[in-house]
Amino acid sequence: MRNPKPKEWQAKEYSQNYIADYKAFNFVDGEGIRNSLYVSGCLFACEGCFNKAVQNFRYGTPFTQELEDRIIEDLRHDYVQGLTLLGGEPFLNTTVCLKVVDRVRAEFGHSKDIWSWSGYTYEELLLETPDKLELLSKIDILVDGRFELSKRNLNLQFRGSSNQRIIDLAASREQGKAVIWAKCKDAEASYEQIKKPVSYTHLTLPTTPYV
Repeated sequence: MRNPKPKEWQAKEYSQNYIADYKAFNFVDGEGIRNSLYVSGCLFACEGCFNKAVQNFRYGTPFTQELEDRIIEDLRHDYVQGLTLLGGEPFLNTTVCLKVVDRVRAEFGHSKDIWSWSGYTYEELLLETPDKLELLSKIDILVDGRFELSKRNLNLQFRGSSNQRIIDLAASREQGKAVIWAKCKDAEASYEQIKKPVSYTHLTLPTTPYV
């Protein structure tokens, strides 16, 4: 895992404006039904990263106007709550992300919310370059921090490790500190490891004939 100094990594030096994927109408990348844009490229190199291929800044395909228009049309559905930015690292792809975010705000104002995941912590982003600060100022929810394999926890809502936080950015700006999203609710138990009990009622056992 890498830990950059403030302003060490700049999007203009790394981003190739590539997209790893776009998934419309999903339920896993934040609250409600969302459209998710996965940008390409990440420098954090977290141990246990679930998608190492996307660390490459030229993975996938170039971002296009056609894709931007599709994202906007998909957001027009009343049942879609908002847009989610993931990666890769959105804050190292600010040209693409700001273009999409500005279009969303122009089309929908704040009737659609915007979430973003980042390997940066909220406090680190406050010390970052103007483009990162601009993106931070225009989104609603930040899921922050590197994934730490030693802190992996399957019970966490929308996070992979316990150091990560779901931050309400409007409340954080108002209070001058990171404020946890009020709706954050982690599971009390993990159901992933529960095994289905074996039933023997369907088995036909061999019989020994009477003699």
